[in-house]
Amino acid sequence: MDMKSWRHAFKVDPAKTITDADLEKLAESGTDALIVGGSDGVDLENVLDLLARIRRYSVPVALEVSTVESVTPGFDFYFIPTVLNSTKTEWINGIHHAALKEYGHMMNWDEVMTEGYCIMNPDCTAAKLTGVQEIPDEDDVVAYARMAEHLFKLPVFYLEYSGRFGEPSVVKAAGRVLDNTRLFYGGGITNAEEAKTMAALADTVIVGNVIYTNLSAALSTVEAVKSVTHR
Repeated sequence: MDMKSWRHAFKVDPAKTITDADLEKLAESGTDALIVGGSDGVDLENVLDLLARIRRYSVPVALEVSTVESVTPGFDFYFIPTVLNSTKTEWINGIHHAALKEYGHMMNWDEVMTEGYCIMNPDCTAAKLTGVQEIPDEDDVVAYARMAEHLFKLPVFYLEYSGRFGEPSVVKAAGRVLDNTRLFYGGGITNAEEAKTMAALADTVIVGNVIYTNLSAALSTVEAVKSVTHR
């Protein structure tokens, strides 16, 4: 499936525990994809373990690369985050440069997608890791969205609230200025109604943490997202 048609995806963290039965429910839920990724504790061993278990199913699977050491063949897509509001250059282009020096000659570029991340929760692990210190306001977010589409020509602009439900007005403002770049929303979705709210504003809704706290609520977000008219 073309990533451009995704409306809903589950993000599963290799560093967190999930049973085979629960993983099957996610894979067979009707979601458009499973994204394997996390900010802390991700290594090659737990990525390979999760990949092998997901590959029993036909659902597309992407690796969101957070460490070079965890990259392995076998995924349908490789998402490469560049954190547009990071204060640490290694998270904008430094780690990417190191990876390309080592692996650039063997990469299949049809499988690689760059995500222009805008981290919206300064208290989350990803923010602390990448040096995000302030919450971008709506004008900042619009500028980052335009940067992603018009300056860098990125396929994805990812508004990441990471554990906190975002401001719909901000998500809407970002969507208004994006035509070719796909708007991903992630963060704080705990039920179907919240999923519907963001599905009306973003191209793709990513559901993560609630998988580990309330699986039935997580599963309910699939139908909720797909019932909403695209922005």
